[in-house]
Amino acid sequence: MGSMSVNQRTPGEVVQIDFMTLEDIPEVLAIERQSFTTPWSRQAYTSELRDNDRAHYLVARYKDAVIGYIGVWLIGGEGHITNVAVHPQWRNQGVGRLLLQAIEKLVSGFGGERLTLEVRVSNHVAQHLYRSMGFVGVGIRPGYYQDDHEDALIMWKEIDVEK
Repeated sequence: MGSMSVNQRTPGEVVQIDFMTLEDIPEVLAIERQSFTTPWSRQAYTSELRDNDRAHYLVARYKDAVIGYIGVWLIGGEGHITNVAVHPQWRNQGVGRLLLQAIEKLVSGFGGERLTLEVRVSNHVAQHLYRSMGFVGVGIRPGYYQDDHEDALIMWKEIDVEK
């Protein structure tokens, strides 16, 4: 994947995008617990990495620390984003955008033409990011979230295959 820079804290700081490994799971879980009310388990990530041939996960790394991650399932020409999160200390600095750009490039590289995701209807910050990257709201999944039965906004993006 190579390194990509984001809005830097000081000149020259670079965030690297890599494929997630089993060794990354403890740091991913720490971010997961800080980001979601119903976090995925260690077993869920282990299973995704070992057993799901449709799943691809990336991490954003600053120096040796995982500061964010994203996952996607590739199914029938579409990339379904399963989760994305950024460490609280790195939010609003371009890391989420960088992860979304990297996953779009990965999906496109596999011949994918569309991306989709679900986001809480109350998560306006994430929705703003997704819309700024070309996602559009196309529907609602009522009661989608297990913890509080909040609705999910379904968002889609057509991938520009000429990139």
